[in-house]
Amino acid sequence: MARRADVSSKGSQDLHGSGSSRNRLCGSCQENGKSNGVAHSWSKRESFEQAPMYVAVLTYLGFGIVTLFGYFRDFLRAVGLEKCHLAQERDEQKDFVPLYQDFENFYTRNLYMRVRDNWNRPICSLPGPEFDLMERVSDDYNWTFRLTGRTIHNVINMGSYNYLGFAENNEKFLQPVANATKEYGIGVCSTRQEMGNLDIHQELEELVASFLGAESAMTFGMGFATNSMNIPALVSRGCLILSDELNHTSLILGARLSGATIRVFKHNNMQSLEKLLKEAIMGGQPRTHRPWRKILIVVEGIYSMEGSIVRLPEIVALKKKYKAYLYLDEAHSIGAVGATGRGVTQLFGLDPSDVDVLMGTFTKSFGAAGGYIAGKKELVDYLRAHSHSAAYATAMSPPVARQIIRAMKCIMGLDGLTVGIQRVRQLAENTRYFRRRLQELGFIIYGSQDSPVVPLLLYMPGKVGAFSRAMLERKIGVVVVGFPATPITEARARFCVSSAHTRDMLDKVLCSLDELGDYLGLKFSRRKCTQFELDS
Repeated sequence: MARRADVSSKGSQDLHGSGSSRNRLCGSCQENGKSNGVAHSWSKRESFEQAPMYVAVLTYLGFGIVTLFGYFRDFLRAVGLEKCHLAQERDEQKDFVPLYQDFENFYTRNLYMRVRDNWNRPICSLPGPEFDLMERVSDDYNWTFRLTGRTIHNVINMGSYNYLGFAENNEKFLQPVANATKEYGIGVCSTRQEMGNLDIHQELEELVASFLGAESAMTFGMGFATNSMNIPALVSRGCLILSDELNHTSLILGARLSGATIRVFKHNNMQSLEKLLKEAIMGGQPRTHRPWRKILIVVEGIYSMEGSIVRLPEIVALKKKYKAYLYLDEAHSIGAVGATGRGVTQLFGLDPSDVDVLMGTFTKSFGAAGGYIAGKKELVDYLRAHSHSAAYATAMSPPVARQIIRAMKCIMGLDGLTVGIQRVRQLAENTRYFRRRLQELGFIIYGSQDSPVVPLLLYMPGKVGAFSRAMLERKIGVVVVGFPATPITEARARFCVSSAHTRDMLDKVLCSLDELGDYLGLKFSRRKCTQFELDS
């Protein structure tokens, strides 16, 4: 029997207490959401155009051919006609349980090695709008690499998360960071709860809370651990996590470590989320049907592979309706969207207090490292005592903390300059210009018009490596992503736009993309851009 009254009566308790509780746009611009209001207008700003049927067929055919050749090469290795370069068990250990599962390495051995040169390229400069790359070559078909000693200079960086350009080498701006290094040193050598709680950490946390409009905040030395180590402190067995299907690995790991029951809803699909919420309230826990101790909805601000923005107003409405809690990961959105860089809450005009747990990282817009959790003071105080990341992890490096402070003060204008707000506005301008031009050129791109993460769909496996190598030849560094990191038919290049990119840089990239799009046959879009989209 349903126990909705029990959940409702406890739903207003603090999150750390014992309280209860893709659908994509196609080429015809089908919208997922309400027929009017904010949801309707916002859905127009996102695009997930589907490729023609022949593209999917050729993509599957390409994977099929590569797989067949993979099995053939494995046969040649088995009979000794081809050398196997991968790690193998020694003959002396043949009676032991194998450490390496041969079939599990099939993809790495026969598919990934063909395009391995497109990843892990050694960079020898800061990740600014341009970087320097150490040239490397392979003499054994990408099994090993050797450096040639030559450096490729001034490669346009379209892959780093340097959204506001704070990963820079400006002596004037970095002087506070240099002073912090002289005063505090590089490392703290202790946890916050022992001997690692410095005044600079407290200064940073007060600034973060002020920046976000939250009561309190706590910072951590690693962004990934901010999710994976704090979610288990918030929920446990007897709790329910409702997770977007495209959530980051750190969120997934944290959910699994918590011991809570996990149910996944379709990406940004409010009907799917509400259905799960209704089932959770009506049915309760499996077998016992007792009410859930807590129901936690976990979403991201900007999804790093899709470029889509969370439908926050609708999720907040559902959260309030069903007395659930909301955990918002703003790793890619804080600093990058909103009129003054305050993230998706500002973008949608929402009160930050509507989100129970505000999470974000300093590794993107702030050019540093680490992450934060913000919210009510009771929540943050609870995490200070119960978070594994607070109790066992080394405190944030003082120079890193100072870098975050100087970047955040710059955005807020507390340094007496307007550089920060200019960067936020320049990022928005660059993002919309780059996205608009890609659509005009005929490429299929995913995501929101306001998202600086711009996935450009490549689809076919053979074109992934060819695209990345051809771009590097034109001194443009890109990130390409394929299966299993994406669906098998949706391999892509992921561009990250920065406020530090000049219009000339973006035009050079677009010119190269136009040329390669024709040469490699990548212009799959059948969609005609409306005047509204071109003007946006």
